Amino acid sequence: MPETNYNHAKLLGHYYEQFDADTSLAVPAEGYGGWKSTEVEICLEHTALVVMHAWDTGTKEAYPGWHRHVEYLDRADQILRTVFPELLATVRKSNMKLFHVVAEGDYYQDYPGYQRCVQIAGLAPQPQEKISSDQALDKLRALKADLGKHNAVDIKRGWKNLDFAPQAKPVGAEGIAESSHQLFALCRAHSVNHLIYSGFAVNWCLLLSPGGMAEMSKYGIMCSVLRQAVTAVENKETARHELCKQIALWRVALEFGYVFDVSELINALHASSQER
Repeated sequence: MPETNYNHAKLLGHYYEQFDADTSLAVPAEGYGGWKSTEVEICLEHTALVVMHAWDTGTKEAYPGWHRHVEYLDRADQILRTVFPELLATVRKSNMKLFHVVAEGDYYQDYPGYQRCVQIAGLAPQPQEKISSDQALDKLRALKADLGKHNAVDIKRGWKNLDFAPQAKPVGAEGIAESSHQLFALCRAHSVNHLIYSGFAVNWCLLLSPGGMAEMSKYGIMCSVLRQAVTAVENKETARHELCKQIALWRVALEFGYVFDVSELINALHASSQER
């Protein structure tokens, strides 16, 4: 089918000019062009919104240790309540696909979208070979595992009761994948070559977990992100200004795809729908 028959949407794509360093400056990188924007066109039938690790993590009262250990949970909950309803409703009315990426568990296994994904993905690849450990390495790992151990009971209870957030529950037969192998199978089955990510957290799971950008880009898939539909794991020094989120968006723009604004995507999808 000719490409011109597919539905397209135009919106601003944000990218970063990591050039040219000005060697005459005390800090040469301050000569970089920095953040730029340009109108881009996406093919809706070849693009999918990815909702990754959008969980119901309970309240601070229910899991105080989990909320002490994972400080971004409140920000994620606010995004789920204020951003996700309109975003997902708009995508579902468009020609874009909607995929969900989950972590290992059983809360999603009865959904038809997961069962179909397992069928089309087939057998998972063999686990990656690992180097042998030794006593010294075991001790190093145990030392790190003991950090924050006083929160472990609440974290374990939270994971045991894990479920989709109400605003992010799959609808109908929307594809659900728990691995990069399965997500690629969904992309292949639906002719998707561009994934636009939402979910939590952009500098952790969305980049590095199974189904994240680092692995999916190896399949030749462009991986972009929605600025207002993500938050990041922050630390004591960065949390006030969400600097880790800003660095993660920069990293996505340099290495994987584009940064899009939620409102611009929604408007582009509305405009595309009106043209049909």
